[in-house]
Amino acid sequence: MRRGDGRPLEDSGASGEAGPETGGAAVPRVPADPLYLPAPRMARVILVVVLLGYLSVTSINLAAAPHTRTSLALSFVCQAGVFLLQIGHSRARARHFPLLRRCATLGCQAVLTFAPLVFFQSQWGSMAGFLAGSLLLLLPPRWAWPAYGVVGLTMALPPLLEGLPLRDAFYLAQSTLLTGLVVYGLSRLAELVQVLHDTRVELTRMAVTQERLRFARDLHDLLGYSLSVITLKSELIHRLVPSHPERAMEEVGEVLAVSRKSLADVRSVAAGLRGMSLEQELSSAESLLRSADVTVHADIRLGAIDPEVDTVLAAVAREAITNLLRHSRAGVCAITAVREGGNVRLRISNDGVDPGYRDMSPHSGSGLGNLETRLRAVQGRLTVSRAEAETFALTAEAPARPDRAAPRGRAEAFAQGPVA
Repeated sequence: MRRGDGRPLEDSGASGEAGPETGGAAVPRVPADPLYLPAPRMARVILVVVLLGYLSVTSINLAAAPHTRTSLALSFVCQAGVFLLQIGHSRARARHFPLLRRCATLGCQAVLTFAPLVFFQSQWGSMAGFLAGSLLLLLPPRWAWPAYGVVGLTMALPPLLEGLPLRDAFYLAQSTLLTGLVVYGLSRLAELVQVLHDTRVELTRMAVTQERLRFARDLHDLLGYSLSVITLKSELIHRLVPSHPERAMEEVGEVLAVSRKSLADVRSVAAGLRGMSLEQELSSAESLLRSADVTVHADIRLGAIDPEVDTVLAAVAREAITNLLRHSRAGVCAITAVREGGNVRLRISNDGVDPGYRDMSPHSGSGLGNLETRLRAVQGRLTVSRAEAETFALTAEAPARPDRAAPRGRAEAFAQGPVA
């Protein structure tokens, strides 16, 4: 699959996977490069390394003090418990657990944080930073920030009770609050990196799907018209061969020309480089309708038109003529294409419409829906009407020079879904 400029959407050799967005079709994976897929894992690794770094500082402080092996072993068990709880609290989905479960795990972390203070006093104080960060991660903001502040202030008490200088109490409280912010920030950062990773993958899926919709829409518009022309002229040739062989040979030549043009159109659609001219399409339509014994009344007064608008209106003309040939027994067709002020109006009407006709086949197409999507993309609109005397009229209006700064209908075009 390629972009509109012909460049591939994905690297060659990328594996594919099926998804509901594309109706089960294979969707290419994003290339695995070191700056992309490992990013969420790298964010988690950084978080774990930082947590282990804080634990190592506490372990070094405890090992340097005169503690027994039993008390040190107990401290390591408590540190491991705090570390495992913190890893669980730092997971993105932990915030969505039931409140009772969050309070239970926070309670366990609080016990493992404050109970060792009885034995290790201020040497254990830095562990409270994990609890402060967990409170910010799991509780609603109106509760989390006051609780975070309380934890930081409580860490000023152990140094004061030990008779240490006031600066030590301030340092321990400040380091606890700072550790809490680091834990909270790195945990949320890891979550945001994962969200961005998932969003990029989804945008890739959407880009591929949108390109497929463009391809299907263009094929519908092109081949529907061309195949109708070939069918009509083949039927005409079948009637002319017995009585007018020379005229039949001329029609064969036209069928070959239409076939070659259809092949070129299909190739241009694949490359995303196709452009059409409304005047050329209307001229071709007049010739085709007259070959089908349809009387044509044409009023074509077009000036300079934006190329994109010209292409869209040419597609409208193709679809209108295709529907006329497939779904009516028209004897008269009126074509009006005029530029009035800053707008271009295309109107095609015909008689011979069966008022009771309804195409219920599963492959009846969605041409008018495609045209509405195209016109919205250039700030235009499409209207259809049925009048008395079995008459059908299609009118398309669009600015000759659309405002490029105005919001375009790309999102709406994507939301339309695939054509039939």
